[in-house]
Amino acid sequence: MLEVRPDNMVRITTPELADAYIEERIKMLQDQVGDKKVLLALSGGVDSSVVAAMLIKAIGQQLVCVHVNHGLLRKGEPEQVIKVFGEELGANLIYVDATDRFLDKLAGVTDPEQKRKIIGGEFIEVFAEEARKLDGIEFLAQGTIWPDILESDAGIKAHHNAGGLPDDMNFELVEPVRILFKDEVRVVGKQLGLPDNMVYRQPFPGPGLGVRCPGAITRDRLEAVRESDAILREEFAKNGLEGKVWQYFTVVPDFKSTGVKDGKRTFDWPCIIRAINTTDVMEVTVEHLSDELIDHLVQRILTEVPGINRVLFDYTPKPPATVEYE
Repeated sequence: MLEVRPDNMVRITTPELADAYIEERIKMLQDQVGDKKVLLALSGGVDSSVVAAMLIKAIGQQLVCVHVNHGLLRKGEPEQVIKVFGEELGANLIYVDATDRFLDKLAGVTDPEQKRKIIGGEFIEVFAEEARKLDGIEFLAQGTIWPDILESDAGIKAHHNAGGLPDDMNFELVEPVRILFKDEVRVVGKQLGLPDNMVYRQPFPGPGLGVRCPGAITRDRLEAVRESDAILREEFAKNGLEGKVWQYFTVVPDFKSTGVKDGKRTFDWPCIIRAINTTDVMEVTVEHLSDELIDHLVQRILTEVPGINRVLFDYTPKPPATVEYE
């Protein structure tokens, strides 16, 4: 029976409550894992980073962190994960470049749920292959949090972290932040000693840019998402919005419109900017940017990102819209 959040659980908002949770979880993890090894998908996002820090504190080198580059990561992200975890934190880190493997399987797939399931399934397969190279791996750690469970149960979307493992695999799940909301995960991460730029980093979905490239993923449109996202993050940092806005990203949908560039007709994609705030991910509000910043973003994206000829801004809260487009 998978753990559920108790109805009377006090929201973790203070260092004291976080310390108590950490102490309780570390004992539970030690009891669950014993002297076996745990395999963790370390994306470098808030959830997996907090799980990694907690597991390192609980079982040390019994944790094997695997960073999978599925080709759907943000610009510079694989390099950052290797630097922070491999070099600075001394984690037992394995890097796997599976870009072609993932993108080949996703070629021509348009259904959002099918895309998520392919990405999630491929993750499991990659971990299985890495596990076969290691002795004593019996557990798979995941950064599942409570909103993942609620949205999966409600049928809003399939989540790569919200289901069990295939029948032919013997891994037991380890989910130390499963019953926490995102704001609680951050408080716990801070108490675990993780740096602020990791704890307060904006969340990033497990399927990565795959859910921000609606429709069948192509490499050129994926690069348009990656490059426009990098510009958005750079400008938010320059304008003092990094760490103050909960999540901000770009989406490049699978349709084109007519435009003009250098006196010639273009037929290219639009780029949609989304910037939102929330505390529990169940409801989100839109961050309204200044006209000057929006104008600057439009100019940079249109000038620097091949294949884009329009920039749009998404003013839709949740509900009715979800955070991601898929």
